[in-house]
Amino acid sequence: MNGVANLALERESRVGTIAFIDLKAQQKVIREKVEKRLLAVLDHGRYIGGPEIEELETTLAEKVGVKHCIACSSGTDALIIPMMGLGLEKTDAVFIPAFTYNATANAVIVAGGTPIFVDIDPETLNMSPADLTTRIDQAKAAGMRPRAVCPVDLFGLPADYLAIGQIAAKEGMVLFSDGAQSFGGRQNGRWVGALAPVTGTSFFPGKALGAYGDAGATFTDDENMAEICQSIRWHGTDEKRAQSVRVGINGRMSTFQAAVLLEKNAIFWDELEQRKRVAAIYDERLAGLADPQHVPAGSEHGYGYYTVQVENRDAVREKMGVAGVPTAVYYMTPLHHMPAFSSYAPEGGMPVSEAATSRVLSLPMHPYLTDEQAHFVCDVFAAAVKEA
Repeated sequence: MNGVANLALERESRVGTIAFIDLKAQQKVIREKVEKRLLAVLDHGRYIGGPEIEELETTLAEKVGVKHCIACSSGTDALIIPMMGLGLEKTDAVFIPAFTYNATANAVIVAGGTPIFVDIDPETLNMSPADLTTRIDQAKAAGMRPRAVCPVDLFGLPADYLAIGQIAAKEGMVLFSDGAQSFGGRQNGRWVGALAPVTGTSFFPGKALGAYGDAGATFTDDENMAEICQSIRWHGTDEKRAQSVRVGINGRMSTFQAAVLLEKNAIFWDELEQRKRVAAIYDERLAGLADPQHVPAGSEHGYGYYTVQVENRDAVREKMGVAGVPTAVYYMTPLHHMPAFSSYAPEGGMPVSEAATSRVLSLPMHPYLTDEQAHFVCDVFAAAVKEA
């Protein structure tokens, strides 16, 4: 009998059920307080625009260290709304990584711009500043105007905002941040949300800070951008919500979701330390077995996910499943290979992004994973790699 099979037999007695993300365990901790919050919303009846919205915005803005947090209906809208505020046109190039979730590309297109894909760094899996420069030159040669760049903090690791910011400034581009996976990450002492002039984040239930439905927020210090975002999310209306002063969308956050997020935020920062505890075990135990994301000096991972690159990924994943260890693959297809975005595919492809799709594997990551469970995950991973 092989190692994985033995571990499969031992799992229940050693560690019980292992969840990839354990929202049930978290709910047990906060359920009473969440119920109290939700009942308060039922009592005041302001299901849209209730006082919990402003409370959440103020709380998160103060923690992140920016002037404005604009709560909205999803992480995608948290990007669409400020991009709409730029008045993008088809000839405006917005540079985004090829290896990420499709929401980033959707945001650019819905806002009226043209997504230009950029390859990633093989070690961080984030946007490559060197390839960004190449893609900017190509866009100019094609008659496009470099208008904005939107790196993604993949899996929770902040992108290289210093290098990308310098390129953006040189080209006169707006620097956005897609921080949908990285709330709680830091770089050079600053939290995600304050690393770029405009940041969008997601509170999808599976995120490190997640609601009980779709929700998101845009962070900025720019007074004008904040005012525009507040208007666009409410159908483009003025302060009194009496007239439409610009084209907008219905991008408001539900008061119920704000109520949930207030209680989740109260424990989030302690949970972040527990995520780091689990990651430290993985880092030590998996060294030499797989390639984790490289965390550059000055950066702190938010560990929305813990992702490694490994050879024979599919075989490793299958064997881990046999032993009762859940895994996930983000992402199996780079954006430029998806039918919806094929018309934006660059000549020559995106070799690093394409290679990553067959090597990335995300392991269980949540604050309620015990040390023993984390070590068991590592035991199974080691056995699976050996047998794959």
